[in-house]
Amino acid sequence: MVKLFLLIFVVSLSVAALLYVFKNTITDRIVNPVAKEKTIFEKPLAKYSFERLRIAKVSAGSITLGDVVKKDEEFTSYMFYFHDGDKKVSGLLNLPREEETFPVIVMFRGFVEREQFTSGEGTRRTAEEFARNGFITLAPDFLGYGESDMPSEKSIEERFQTYTTALSIMSSVQTLNQVISKNDTITQKADINKIGIWAHSNGGQIALSILAITGKPIPTVLWAPVSKPFPYNILYFTDEFDDEGKALRKVVADFERDYDVYNYSVTKYLSWINAPLQLNQGSADEAVPQRWSDQFDALLTEKEIKHEYFIYPGENHNFNNGSWPLAVLRSIDFYRSTFSKPTSTPTSE
Repeated sequence: MVKLFLLIFVVSLSVAALLYVFKNTITDRIVNPVAKEKTIFEKPLAKYSFERLRIAKVSAGSITLGDVVKKDEEFTSYMFYFHDGDKKVSGLLNLPREEETFPVIVMFRGFVEREQFTSGEGTRRTAEEFARNGFITLAPDFLGYGESDMPSEKSIEERFQTYTTALSIMSSVQTLNQVISKNDTITQKADINKIGIWAHSNGGQIALSILAITGKPIPTVLWAPVSKPFPYNILYFTDEFDDEGKALRKVVADFERDYDVYNYSVTKYLSWINAPLQLNQGSADEAVPQRWSDQFDALLTEKEIKHEYFIYPGENHNFNNGSWPLAVLRSIDFYRSTFSKPTSTPTSE
C-alpha cells in the first residue's frame, strides 16, 4: 500500500510539474513533455508580434519594373514588383515626367474585394494627383491581389502578412534608384531621404503598425484610418458577412486561446511612434465612424505624438462627396512642409 501511495504521489507530482511548465510557456512557446531533452516549439504566429517584428531583419530586396500601364502628360504608371520573403508582390508605381529628383510616397490601400481588384485599386486617383504634384508613388497590391503570390491560407496570418509586406516595400524603396538607372528611358530619380506614407481605411492600421515597429520619423497622412485595437478592428466589419461573422469569430477565439492579443495590437505600441501624422476624417463616414478618429486624436495628444486633425462635414469614407480635392491639397502641403524640415532618426532602444 505504501508503495502504491508513493507511486501515485510521484505521478501526481510529475503531472503538476508538466502543467506548470506548460502554463508558463503557453503565451508563445510550447514545451514537448515527452522528449528526452526539453524541446521548445515556438508557436507559428509568434513571429508576427510587434516585439518580434521590431527586431526582425528585413533585407532591402530589389524592386523591378514591369509594363507601362498608363502614359499621362505629367506622369507614367508602371507595374512594379518586390518580394516579401520568398513571395512576389506586385504594385503600381507612378513617376512624374519631368527630369528631376522627387520625394517618394508609399501608399497603403483599404479593403477591396479580391474579385474586383486591379493593381492600384484604392490608391489610384490620389496617387496620380500626387504624381502630378512632384511625388513618386508606390502602391503595393499585397499578397493575393494583382499579380502577387498567394498569402497564407490562415486568415489571421494573412492579415499579419500585410505587416511584413509593408516592411518589405519600405525597405525596398532604398533600391529604387538602382532600378531606375537600369532603364535608359527614365531620367528621373527618387530622393530616398524623403519618403512618406499615405494610407486609407485599413491601410491606416497597417501604416500605424509600421510606424510603431520601425520607430522611424516617416511623415504619414491617414484618411479615415482604422485605429481601434485588434481584434475588435476586424470583428467590427463582419455584420455584413453572409454568416454575420460567425466563422471569423471562431478564428479569433482560437487565436485568443493560444496568443495574447495585446502583442498584436498597435494601440498598445503607440508610444513607439516617432513620426509626424496628419489625420483626415469625414463626419458622415459609415465605415470608419468619426468617433474613432476623435478618440484617436485624443490618444495621440495624450501620447504627445505630433499630428494635425481635419474633419470634413458631410464627407463619406472615400472622400467623394466634394472634399477630396481639399484632402489631397492638405496632404500635399503636409508632405512639402515636413520634407522641407530636417528630421532626426530616433535613438534605438
